[in-house]
Amino acid sequence: MAASAHKIMSKVLIVGSGGREHAIVWAIQNTAAPPVGLFCAPGNAGISQISQTVNISADDHAGLVSFAESNKIDLTFIGPEAPLAAGIVDLFTERGLPIVGPTAAAARLEASKIFAKDFMARHGIPTAAYRVAESAEDAIKCLGSGEFGSAHSPVVIKADGLAAGKGVVVAGNHAEAEKAIKDLMVEHVAGRGAAERVVLEEALTGSEASLLLFADGRDYAVMPAARDHKRIGENDTGPNTGGMGTITDASVLMNSDEHRVVQEIVEPTLAGARDEGFPFKGVLFLGLMLTKDGPKLLEYNVRFGDPETQAILVRLKTDLLSVFDSIQRQTLGNLQVEWTDGSSACIVAANRGYPGKYEKGAIIEGLDAVEEDSVQVFHAGTARDSDGRFIATGGRVLGVTAAAGSLPTALDRCYESLKKINWPGMQFRRDIGRSA
Repeated sequence: MAASAHKIMSKVLIVGSGGREHAIVWAIQNTAAPPVGLFCAPGNAGISQISQTVNISADDHAGLVSFAESNKIDLTFIGPEAPLAAGIVDLFTERGLPIVGPTAAAARLEASKIFAKDFMARHGIPTAAYRVAESAEDAIKCLGSGEFGSAHSPVVIKADGLAAGKGVVVAGNHAEAEKAIKDLMVEHVAGRGAAERVVLEEALTGSEASLLLFADGRDYAVMPAARDHKRIGENDTGPNTGGMGTITDASVLMNSDEHRVVQEIVEPTLAGARDEGFPFKGVLFLGLMLTKDGPKLLEYNVRFGDPETQAILVRLKTDLLSVFDSIQRQTLGNLQVEWTDGSSACIVAANRGYPGKYEKGAIIEGLDAVEEDSVQVFHAGTARDSDGRFIATGGRVLGVTAAAGSLPTALDRCYESLKKINWPGMQFRRDIGRSA
């Protein structure tokens, strides 16, 4: 991985505990001049192999500030969305601590689906038609208004607030939509407070893609487009998960479509954020639907996605700390962010039962047999037992990831490595990337 010049940093803190953070730490360690002190709070068992882990929760803002101050941390990067929405960047900035990520005001683009949809409408960003409902009764009345087709028409129901991946339901018909409304607003299946209000949205058709970019408030650099596979079962069956696998490949987003996304979505979003007083600094994630009428924006995330991060960062040639430093100093326009040609894939190995109640605690075998020169195994939900063995503790446990000159080669490397790894209850999809 080629390095680019950046301000010398001796101490860097990454906040988070999943596969996303493992990939970020790995990318920093693979630069020409990684920092002497690289910390991850709280991290996981895999991250602890390449970084110092710190037993501070991502939600313990006071603890993170105290650690950054007492250890003279040169730069902090926030992985998960909840601390961003809660204003951790604002808190660090008030204390004079360098940090990369959006402010709480900018994080509303993910933290409130209603704010995001209204923002899109204000700035002419192409998206699905929508209505906001303040109560379950209001939502069901809206559903029957005729705006969302007949009783047999699909419709999307979205909880307004952060819901840990459980707040969006693509209902096949209005009966399913009514159940989703009651589940979210009455039964609180996505958590109390997440669905005090909901968005009803037309169901767009087409192929999905994700386009992520680094942004410093003025300038931006686009990452390779990715496609996630959300459903637990092969052929996209079963419930949605946090992601069972991701690819990056030229087929995900054609050049003509990417050009339209940049012109019609990226630039109006960044300009709109500046105009409304919250210039966006950090990583912006665009969830897209490529419709017959052109690309439309499904949602914003205000941070790296997971497992998109793993598949994207294994193709990064530029020193990741240079990118973070340029975002923090607003000099991203002076940095050329470079990527390897070709494709990449990340296949998620999960615990039996995920995304519902899952088993945990099984010993993971075979990790030592994976050839690290061609495949990276990023840990998402692992710990060590009293004998130092890796055990599967999360729903998503590992992200087996490879980059190659072609997508079939990248996928083959991942699946060959998965043959070497096992634990009781291990599950993964065998069709990741097949549609590409």
